[in-house]
Amino acid sequence: MKHPSARALLAYWDRLRKGRAAPERAEIDPAEIGRLLGDIFLLENSENPRHAVRLAGTRLCALIGHELRGRGFGAFFAAEDRATLFGLMEAVADGQIPAVASLLGETDDGRSVDLEMLLLPLRHRGRTHARMLGSIVPLDVPYWTGTEPLARLRIKTLRMIHPADRGTDGAATIRQPGSARLRVVQGGLS
Repeated sequence: MKHPSARALLAYWDRLRKGRAAPERAEIDPAEIGRLLGDIFLLENSENPRHAVRLAGTRLCALIGHELRGRGFGAFFAAEDRATLFGLMEAVADGQIPAVASLLGETDDGRSVDLEMLLLPLRHRGRTHARMLGSIVPLDVPYWTGTEPLARLRIKTLRMIHPADRGTDGAATIRQPGSARLRVVQGGLS
C-alpha cells in the first residue's frame, strides 16, 4: 500500500480483529481513527442498492462531488469495471481478507487523479458478508480537488492482502484474484 492513511486503517483493523478473521462493526471507535474519517466509507451488503453506502467521509464526498450515503457503491465506478469491483468485494467478504486497489478517478472534462482503495471485511452481530469498511484516498491531491468532481472511478490494479500469511520476518503474502501467490519480503540489496 502506498498511502499512509490506508496503512493506518489496515493496522487499526488488524489490531481490532485480535486474531479473528474480521472484527465486529460495533468494535470500531471513530475517536481512535479521527484523522482517517474523512476518507472512510462503510458499506452494507444489500441488494437494492447493491452494496449500499451507509456512511462516507467528507473528503471522499468532496472528491466525488456529492453525498454518497444511500447509493450503491458500484454507481461510482465505470460500467465496464463494476463486475471486477463486485468480484473483488465478494472475495473480501467470502475470504474475510482485506484487498487494496489502485484506481483512476476521472472528471468529465478529462482530468484524472490516482487513488488507492482499501476494502476491509467486518462482521455485524456475528454475521459475515454484512458490512465492509474501506477508504479511498488520492495519492497526490491535485489543485482542482473539490472544485471538479470525479465522474467515475476506474480499476487499474487490485490485490488481496492475507494478514494471516505474515511470516515472522514481517513479509506478507499477496494474492491477486485468479493468480498464484506472491511473497513480498521487506529488504533491499546489500
